[in-house]
Amino acid sequence: MSRVAAGPAPQEAEPSAPSGLQAEVDEFESCGPLDGAARGRLYGSPKEGKSDTTVLELLPSAPCKMNENKPGASQNLACVFCRKNDDCPNKYGEKKTNEKWNLTVHYYCLLMSSGIWQRGKEEEGVYGFLIEDIRKEVNRASKLKCCICKKTGASIGCVTPRCKRSYHFPCGLQRECIFQFTGNFASFCWKHRPVQIITSNNYRDSLPCTICLEYLEPVPTYSILRSPCCKNAWFHRDCLQVQAINAGVFFFRCTICNNSDIFQKEMLRMGIHIPEKDASWELEENAYQELLQHYEHCDVRRCRCKEGRDYNAPDSKWEIKRCQCCGSSGTHLACSSLRSWEQNWECLECRGILYNSEDFQKAKKHTLPNTNSVGITDCLLEESSPKLPRQSPGAQHKDLLRQGNKFRKEVSTIMVELGFQIKKKTKRLWINKANVWNSALDGFRNQNFNPSYTIEVAYVDENDNFGREHPGSKQEFLSLLMQHLENSPIFEGSLSKNLSLNSQALNENLYYEAGKILAISLVHGGPSPGFFSKTLYNCLVYGPENTQPILDDVSDFDVAQIIIRVNTATNVADLNSVVNECYNYLELIGCLRLITSLSDKYMLAKDILVYHVIKRVQAPFERW
Repeated sequence: MSRVAAGPAPQEAEPSAPSGLQAEVDEFESCGPLDGAARGRLYGSPKEGKSDTTVLELLPSAPCKMNENKPGASQNLACVFCRKNDDCPNKYGEKKTNEKWNLTVHYYCLLMSSGIWQRGKEEEGVYGFLIEDIRKEVNRASKLKCCICKKTGASIGCVTPRCKRSYHFPCGLQRECIFQFTGNFASFCWKHRPVQIITSNNYRDSLPCTICLEYLEPVPTYSILRSPCCKNAWFHRDCLQVQAINAGVFFFRCTICNNSDIFQKEMLRMGIHIPEKDASWELEENAYQELLQHYEHCDVRRCRCKEGRDYNAPDSKWEIKRCQCCGSSGTHLACSSLRSWEQNWECLECRGILYNSEDFQKAKKHTLPNTNSVGITDCLLEESSPKLPRQSPGAQHKDLLRQGNKFRKEVSTIMVELGFQIKKKTKRLWINKANVWNSALDGFRNQNFNPSYTIEVAYVDENDNFGREHPGSKQEFLSLLMQHLENSPIFEGSLSKNLSLNSQALNENLYYEAGKILAISLVHGGPSPGFFSKTLYNCLVYGPENTQPILDDVSDFDVAQIIIRVNTATNVADLNSVVNECYNYLELIGCLRLITSLSDKYMLAKDILVYHVIKRVQAPFERW
């Protein structure tokens, strides 16, 4: 950031330097590069000050070059403008020291001073400000008292006409003044600073800062700013400033819509410094070096290479083949029965996605190997041949669980996007606390109800003859609805609940109403249904066909006992005995099968689980 005279320079004589001083000034090296082209001078020109000899009294008495072997020594030197030795680039700009004259300045203190402009080239002085001009400005500021800390040296003044306030840069930050790092580098005191004007403010709940994601009150203040291009994008000022410094002018933009022109113009007006430099991550040496490295690691469940998973021998069976879809997983050719490098191979994660696509929806099911020596773990988790477009249901379930974090992130992103679609227009619901469920159903079933409107809650009492209303909390109202749902007959189970089969709820369409209320609570910032079982959650996110229930999902004691007896059978005779005893039940639910080996018990137990937890409640799930 640079600044020069916008008009004719003041007609005053250049101060003559003491003997030998000018030569040393000319030899003084620049303390840092300029950020851009020169810009207009600030407000007024430096006043006639003291002689150079008098000015030198304000600076260290003798030119003393600092020891180059002690780079931290400059941290102890105070800025000649604000007289603070703080070294905080995010607040005060970079701290620079002229080692020859032991002169230290903060970049922002120098840039925002009202009586100085850049008359030198980039390689001259400090950021293009000549040494004699800096000394002259220090002399001018020594006559001005800061209206905040009451000390002298206030080099910055408010540009508003007739405003006489002067202050140091750090004092101005503390008092919430605004400094514009563009144009004429204007400074505004706390009384005359620019503000963001919002025509109507119907935000009643907190919104997250789109940078740090911490919640804030959506009211424009000095420390809270709103995006000019996205109405629901709010930021902390400190978060914006740190991002601007890291991103630079080429990458600093709105975090929602990526607009840069309108966004940067507004942020500059509100005092955000956007340095004219490349992003910090672009300047880091070898920042993306790891992207150039090939993945060489065997990730299959059973690696057969004696040399280890990282061993790679090209043109042999121990050559590592990478996944053709993602490239971030690998296998030895021999570990996945690959005969050549040209043969396609997909990792478990990518295979699970491919086989769930439309091309594989009609793939035939394959029974488990008919042998007593193979356990359920080996059957379900064994790596299948990459040539076969199939995968056991258990392996598909495991693949989906491995991708759980990715899916959860996508679901959370969807919820945030839906939340941003909530309109400012409000819809009031009159709720009777004594009968919160039925009064909520009446409000949601009203033809004038729009789920995209902001919800307002007013509590009423049916016994109150005057019909008085009491303002209510939306969070409390939605929490009461979740508590009612948790204890309602449409769910079964103790702690982790699944859908139940309730004919009355089906006839009254309560499953649909419950799903609607749940969606409203999530989108409008209410509590989440923390009582769902993992199986019910997986059914919602991945689909019932890709979910494998467990024994804990069975709330019916008799059905759970049948599954336990099937799983604990030690021979074919015991297994056939259980099947004969439960013949009518198994025939009714369509799980009756011919038992030829002990391994058939695993498929039988799984069929009973899937029917009782998923297929039995298919109608409620579709309504929900």
